[in-house]
Amino acid sequence: MAFVRRRAPLIVCLLGVAIGGAVGCVGVGGPDASSRAAANELAGQIEALESSVASGEGGAVSRGDLRLFARVFDRVKADYVHEVEDEQLIDYAVQGLRDAAVRWEEGEASPGVPRERGLVYAATHSMLTKLDPYSDFLEREQYKSLREEIRGRFGGLGIEITKRDGLLRVVSPIEGTPAEAAGILSGDVIAYADGVEIEPLSLRDAVKLLRGEPGTDVRLTILRGETETLDITVTREIIAVVSVRSRLEGDVGYVRINTFSQTTGDDLLSAIADLKAESGGNMKGLVLDLRNNPGGVLEQSVSVSDAFLDEGLVLFTKTRSGGQQFFSRKGDALNGAPVIVLINGGSASASEIVAGAMQDRGRATLLGEKSFGKGSVQTIFPLDSGRGMKLTTALYYTPSGRSVEGGIGPDVVVADDPDTEEDEQLQEALKMAVDLAGGPSIFWNSGSVRQ
Repeated sequence: MAFVRRRAPLIVCLLGVAIGGAVGCVGVGGPDASSRAAANELAGQIEALESSVASGEGGAVSRGDLRLFARVFDRVKADYVHEVEDEQLIDYAVQGLRDAAVRWEEGEASPGVPRERGLVYAATHSMLTKLDPYSDFLEREQYKSLREEIRGRFGGLGIEITKRDGLLRVVSPIEGTPAEAAGILSGDVIAYADGVEIEPLSLRDAVKLLRGEPGTDVRLTILRGETETLDITVTREIIAVVSVRSRLEGDVGYVRINTFSQTTGDDLLSAIADLKAESGGNMKGLVLDLRNNPGGVLEQSVSVSDAFLDEGLVLFTKTRSGGQQFFSRKGDALNGAPVIVLINGGSASASEIVAGAMQDRGRATLLGEKSFGKGSVQTIFPLDSGRGMKLTTALYYTPSGRSVEGGIGPDVVVADDPDTEEDEQLQEALKMAVDLAGGPSIFWNSGSVRQ
């Protein structure tokens, strides 16, 4: 099944996800007059700063670095989801510039990076990160890592993280990764990594600290709830995320989507076809498990919704210039059989699009706990020399017009008891699917996913 997209003027070519948002593939044009003025202002600030440095290490800022800053400035002015005044952006940049200068004097400079280039990059990074928790400037390694994440294979611990109120919070561990095996949970706060305090760091610097060579360890200090503090050591691995897993529970299908990668929609349809064949055509309903799914490719969330929704609106976005609408086509892969969608506090972004659409359209019952609440879209823009930028370009809404910010509430609240081995939410969902289908069923292997 496919979907039809009706939209206002094109703003992004969506490809993938960074920290819970969509990624685009839009080229960046040349800077306009206001961005050139901003670059000149930055150059003047650097020159004034360098003239006060007694070491005499300062030099001229390269034209190429200033051009990069100007292009980022120009892109923010054109495509950021909210209008921002030039003066505010320059202020954000100068704050980062001065902070970087202090770090440089304290010996925390990046090795092999000329001082002036480091200052320009710090200013660019600051200008973006002060807009919101998701926008950022991506140097070569970050940009490369992001592309690897989009392809569903990258090095690290296997956690989706965000920074809110100065705290580095775990959105969710990814199933089958070292983070999940080590017992890291959605909602945990990472306070220290190898003895380094996380709170003063930017999200980008925190990611640098957590990532490393496969086989190496990182010692995390975790704050859980109001009083619990844990020290957990996690061994880094290459993270290869399997998007869709499925099995039969008696005559009810169970599908878990771990993340929304570039093939999730097709993988889901294949899983449903396999479940139908395995059940001999007697599958009574489906449990769609989106718990601890941090999101992913926006268009794949539409494809997943389209598998169950028979025509109509899936979501719409609002941008500076208008917005986009995403519609499903006629047809339902389950022919109207009951669907129960499992969500919790680790269900974010693309997961919330699916949950919200299914709930608004009356196609599924949502069971579990309130979702994470990330209602914005990030677009990745390539820049010069293998660098890039991540920018919040849209807000998205469910078919009824609800913002996802603040989370999607379930129709049936069921809390999972962490002190038991049973998966109470899954068992309740399986029972509900049978009740809605109007018949008894036999369950086997409840609470575990066949690997």
